[in-house]
Amino acid sequence: MESTRVDRWLWAVRLTKTRSDAAAAVRGGHVRVNDRPAKPATGVHPGDTVRARVHDRTRIVEVVRVIEKRVGAPDAATCYIDRTPAPPPEALTPVARRERGAGRPTKRDRRLLDRLRGQGW
Repeated sequence: MESTRVDRWLWAVRLTKTRSDAAAAVRGGHVRVNDRPAKPATGVHPGDTVRARVHDRTRIVEVVRVIEKRVGAPDAATCYIDRTPAPPPEALTPVARRERGAGRPTKRDRRLLDRLRGQGW
């Protein structure tokens, strides 16, 4: 087997939970094969690069092996090389957060927040 449909491959290697989710992502324009927009029936071959936006995260994977049937997670991980860049590090400065439903900050709270941000008095 040299190629398969991109929606079937995304489902088989467990990048999406269901095949219909994979097809919906492809139809919605969230999947590109070799930097070209894909349709659900677009073929993927070993060596192709697939860029998929799944669950608010962009995954960039290189196809190593083509499969059509869903396999276990350890076997599925051998079918692609994950080229997704690491997410950006969290902000190093502390972020002031208020409890939900706490209302507007008082003048004292605002001054404390300004002091924490380095804009203080």
